[in-house]
Amino acid sequence: MQLLYFAWVRERIGTGAETLDPPQAVRTVADLIDWLGGLSPGHAEAMREPAKLRAAIDQAFVPLDAELGHAKEVALFPPVTGG
Repeated sequence: MQLLYFAWVRERIGTGAETLDPPQAVRTVADLIDWLGGLSPGHAEAMREPAKLRAAIDQAFVPLDAELGHAKEVALFPPVTGG
């Protein structure tokens, strides 16, 4: 699965993208966030407050309780603000 990170999520993890193979127990975006938080100190910091994250699966915005299914790409980012 391709993981894409944007804004401060990318800054804390130290990369904008990585390819990972989460375990089968990771079924939702929330599960993925929880699992990612255990990968490194940077991941832990970026995933520390899931309520401050938004997600997209295969370029479609989804809630954090969305099932991953056969997702090829998951993007994690802070809420989008405009001006």
